[in-house]
Amino acid sequence: MLDVTRLTVLVAVARTGSVTAAARELHYAQPSVSHHLARLEAETGSRLIQRVGRGIRLTEAGRLLAERAEEILGRLAAASEELATYTGLRAGRVRLAAFPSALGTFVPRAAASFAAAYPDVDLRFTEAEPPEAIRLLRSGSVEAALVFGYPDVTDLDGLRHEVLLDEPTYLVVPAGVDGDRLGDHRDRPWIAGCERCRGELLRVCGDAGFTPDIRFTTDDYVAVQSLVAAGLGVTTLPGLALSAHRDDRVRVVPVPRSSRRVAVAVLGEPPDPPGTAALLTHLRAVIRSTVPDQPDTAPTRSG
Repeated sequence: MLDVTRLTVLVAVARTGSVTAAARELHYAQPSVSHHLARLEAETGSRLIQRVGRGIRLTEAGRLLAERAEEILGRLAAASEELATYTGLRAGRVRLAAFPSALGTFVPRAAASFAAAYPDVDLRFTEAEPPEAIRLLRSGSVEAALVFGYPDVTDLDGLRHEVLLDEPTYLVVPAGVDGDRLGDHRDRPWIAGCERCRGELLRVCGDAGFTPDIRFTTDDYVAVQSLVAAGLGVTTLPGLALSAHRDDRVRVVPVPRSSRRVAVAVLGEPPDPPGTAALLTHLRAVIRSTVPDQPDTAPTRSG
């Protein structure tokens, strides 16, 4: 049977890309990491890593085992959390990975109601864009992950997910600047966000008949609006980002046929561990009762 500690080491090496970084992440001595890898190769009868210059990389067998090990470790962590919270949520820990605009809107409300109901449960958050949140979920580093997609969420093979919200997308331009269609700004510089948001920006602009000239890239929705307000470009943002922060120096207009789907993903088959199930219940309740207000699209008057 494969050793769990050695599988943990292999996953850390795959994630960090080096023995040194894996040792630092796991708080091991570097020779200990190398020893675990050598023992794992002996146990499997396969070469799992190879030297490349001064670094290393995983072989095909190493990559395959690392992917399976990440799933195994995730399920072990989920089982541990379920046992810890089985006695009626009087103990245990629940961890959630969420993207910034979710953390800036409905997540705090759900967390507050959860904490009031289960004060002895340790609730923790990690800020992560969807690809990283999914990786954290698969590795067992979190029990649930809030993710988004345009128009649907991808990369969820083997994970259960539930759609919580479909939010509209908005064109964001400086206050006082005319033009309510994307094509009205085809000759302006554009600002793009994360990879998924950038892909949607390219799609909607393509549907409008042009390719945006992307001059700036940031997934910080506060910085994006400051750049727009300064006249350095225009962009599109989802409704949650504008509900979390709205710069009064910008004007927003709904983009037709563009929306972002928000979902929560969990690992494993139902039933969920009690702590995870309770957190999902509170997230659903907040979404149903306090759907974030849609941003005011009325022109902002300056001066």
